[in-house]
Amino acid sequence: MAAVLPCKIIAQVAFKAGGDVFHHLVANKPQHLTKATPSKIQACDLHQGNYGTNGSIIQWTYTVDGKVQTAKQALQDIDEKKQQIAYKMLEGDLMELYKSMLITVHVETKGGVDFVTWTIDYELLKEDNPHPISLLNFFIELTTDIEAHIFG
Repeated sequence: MAAVLPCKIIAQVAFKAGGDVFHHLVANKPQHLTKATPSKIQACDLHQGNYGTNGSIIQWTYTVDGKVQTAKQALQDIDEKKQQIAYKMLEGDLMELYKSMLITVHVETKGGVDFVTWTIDYELLKEDNPHPISLLNFFIELTTDIEAHIFG
């Protein structure tokens, strides 16, 4: 069996509803995403620590490609100044396909426009497992759904 190499996929979405609003919602109030995007996120439960705090553990129930899944993640690399937060995958459906996964969301302003950047760093458990393109598409749609919800 060939060695599995670390992989990375990135998507960047212009966000017209204010990058600071997006970061605050995702970092500090992720449980509210169930209201903003109920078709995508059904639950966000705190297992340890506090929302928006490094080392805290949260569990998501979400739907990707019509399939309900769960993910337990540790929050890390939270940086209010950079408007960045990372989610280290601990357990859940994705761990059946990936040896490791780190999802980072970062907000930056370029030319007066706020951009939300999603980065998925991962290692496949098996060479023929799919790359998490569906998950990246989920994050793109999630971002546009949050924007629509804020504009209401």
